[in-house]
Amino acid sequence: MAKLLVVDDEANIRLLYSQELSDEGYEVVTAASTAEAVEQLTGNNFDLVVLDIKLKNESGIELLQQIVKERHELPVILSTAFSCYKDDFSAWLADGYVVKSSDLQELKTEIKRVLDKKSRIKAG
Repeated sequence: MAKLLVVDDEANIRLLYSQELSDEGYEVVTAASTAEAVEQLTGNNFDLVVLDIKLKNESGIELLQQIVKERHELPVILSTAFSCYKDDFSAWLADGYVVKSSDLQELKTEIKRVLDKKSRIKAG
C-alpha cells in the first residue's frame, strides 16, 4: 500500500482527499502548512506527495523545490484551483499537475500513473 502525504491549507480538501484516496487503498497523511509537511516528511517514508500550490501565506512551489533538492526520488503532484501555474517553470519540477475538481478521477489517475512510473524506474 502506497503512503501519500496530502498538503493543503483547506480542511475540507484534506478530508475529501483523505477519504477518497483511503478508499482507493492508499495510506493518507495530511498537512495544513509547509511546516507541518516538512515535519511529516522528516519522520515518515512517503511514496508520493499531493501538494497545493497556494497555501495561505505560503508557497507550495517553494516546498516543491525543497523536496526536489532534499528528496529528489519522492514524486510530487501539484494540485491547484488555478490552471495558470501550469506555465510556471517552477511547477515543471513536479511529476504531475492536476486542477482541483469535485470529481477526483483525474487526481486518482495521475497518482496511479506517477506511482506506476516510480515502480518501473525502481525495478530498473
